[in-house]
Amino acid sequence: MAGMKVARRAHVPPFAVMEILAAANARRAAGEDVLNLCAGEPSTGASDVVRQRAIDLLTSGGGLGYTEALGVPALRSAIAQHYSERYELTLDPRRVAVTTGSSGAFVLAFLAAFDVGDRVALAVPGYPAYANILAALGCEVVIVPCGPETRYQPTVAQLAALDPPVEGLVVASPANPTGTMIDPDELAALATWCGANGVRLVSDEIYHGITYGSEATATAAHYLEGGAVVVNSFSKYWAMTGWRLGWMVLPDDLLPVVDALAGNVALCPPALAQHAGVAAFSPEGYAAARQNVERYAAAREHLLSRLPELGWSRIAPADGAFYLYGDISASGLDSITWCARLLDEAGVALTPGTDFDPVDGRSWVRLSFASSVEVVREAVDRIVAWQRTLPDPTPPVPGARV
Repeated sequence: MAGMKVARRAHVPPFAVMEILAAANARRAAGEDVLNLCAGEPSTGASDVVRQRAIDLLTSGGGLGYTEALGVPALRSAIAQHYSERYELTLDPRRVAVTTGSSGAFVLAFLAAFDVGDRVALAVPGYPAYANILAALGCEVVIVPCGPETRYQPTVAQLAALDPPVEGLVVASPANPTGTMIDPDELAALATWCGANGVRLVSDEIYHGITYGSEATATAAHYLEGGAVVVNSFSKYWAMTGWRLGWMVLPDDLLPVVDALAGNVALCPPALAQHAGVAAFSPEGYAAARQNVERYAAAREHLLSRLPELGWSRIAPADGAFYLYGDISASGLDSITWCARLLDEAGVALTPGTDFDPVDGRSWVRLSFASSVEVVREAVDRIVAWQRTLPDPTPPVPGARV
């Protein structure tokens, strides 16, 4: 195939977590004992009520053909009702676009909202697919470094200082990998600034419902008239990762273009997942999701109680989602080497921070606690024991006794 062209936009960095996941799965397949805490995947899977609805649909054998490009009316209405009950927001179901996971939603949203060359701001550390999809679509990604002083979230002051200005902003609350949240006043300030400056706000709310302490009550869906776009999914709160079912809440100006794009890109989201997904909004579906959050909370408490043993020098506040993002630089290893050795020598899979921060991520790792307390406890035991085998990275002081 000499001389064949590969598009420049296709050359985006690989998602390291998927490579580690593959390595961990290969070890398991070979009979090795591996604890997988690298992927943001709830261990419980879909609730009984959703799975039973899927069984019934498959047994009946009907109604699983193509659907409307933006999703079946019953699911769009159920999502709109969810906003009414959880956020006290009256939402017209026509504003809801069902998508093939949140990943499909981001592709459609970015295609609809941004032209080639548009500048789009992202907080770092952050979910890498935002930047990689935008880059593949020809947008210019503008990194906004965010640390503990802003709780790892962008501020209006940071955005106003960008020169040249940006056409878009992507935020996430709770965020991946840090778990930090944007409070209602801060979200209102960001939305107001974006609306006043012609900046399209895209809000990733996929971890809503998975919080510890305060609820995630601030949704950018309150700012649709200002052009905001909300992305969410069934993958995290409802533990339906492989069902590939997500949604967007859209402002009026993007409705017709997203409808047209959706029909051309994927025809429709998976029909089985859509019809079964309606059951996620049943009392049984909500109850199962709440039970999952209780499991995550217990695992989180165990992790926080053992931070002194882990000895990681800095930890991002894990207010929501199900991640612990920690600084392992005291080990003397970069995070890629640290994670590779941890998997090889202790059978625990974590994700290097380079996925989330190309500058400082070599000092950080992400641990997903979307599992049982027992698994998390065993993983921490192994990590602590393994770290004790590492040599002291501190060089001896000249003249000191060693």
